[in-house]
Amino acid sequence: MNRIEKYVSVFNIGLQNTFVYRWNYFLRALFGLIPLAGTVFLWRAVFQERGTGLHGYDYGSMIYYYLLTILVSNLVTPTEDEWQIAADIREGQINSFLTKPVNYLGYRFSIFLSGRLVYTAVTIFPIAAIFFYFRHYVVLPNDALTWLAALASLFMSAFIQFFLTYALSMMAFWILEISTIVFIVYSFEYFLGGQMFPLDIMPPAIQAVMKWLPFYYELFCPIAIFQGRLQGAAMYGALVIQCGWMLAMWAAANLMWKRGLGHYQAVGG
Repeated sequence: MNRIEKYVSVFNIGLQNTFVYRWNYFLRALFGLIPLAGTVFLWRAVFQERGTGLHGYDYGSMIYYYLLTILVSNLVTPTEDEWQIAADIREGQINSFLTKPVNYLGYRFSIFLSGRLVYTAVTIFPIAAIFFYFRHYVVLPNDALTWLAALASLFMSAFIQFFLTYALSMMAFWILEISTIVFIVYSFEYFLGGQMFPLDIMPPAIQAVMKWLPFYYELFCPIAIFQGRLQGAAMYGALVIQCGWMLAMWAAANLMWKRGLGHYQAVGG
């Protein structure tokens, strides 16, 4: 079995294992739409009070932004991968990978892809329904370049989130419980990644700092490109920085694995 076939087999196994939790995913997605209702009422009140737009957003484009955050999050955000990796390390299941010609990063990435595919397939119906309900606010890009750039940014966003999750999970080599670290990082992701509000409504000085952080490229960047809020030189610059963060996260993931594995073997794991 060649290298590609090994990971295709892992991907297929991941599909079968993940499909068992399809109803859990469906209900999670369904109840995940509840905060959207609060968001709709909140921004409706804001725009009615202001009587004007906000940094280039009107009520419709703001609602569309939050619809896209739900879609992009479902497509690229890891689901419980960090807990599964930490459990592999904590329970010693990692030993089986040390004696096999399988790259653990490649193995976990195959599992991640299968999980995203099943999660997206199961949750696409409630998401499609909510998009249909707000269809009057949906505005698709007119040019192919925007589609291609947004798609490239979406793929890099998935890689960044996966590599970051993987690197954080490697902390399980040193500490028994990683939940505190994970929740701290995810809190930064929620605020600085654009899930709470569009990052380009912040003051220019704060935006300038955010653009150099990886969280900016986990969610907000592909959405901003798709909505046409990042164009021309700004769009190309964002893609270059996002690519840099993707490579940096890949390097961090590999470094954490090597350091953690060295510690694991040193203490007799």
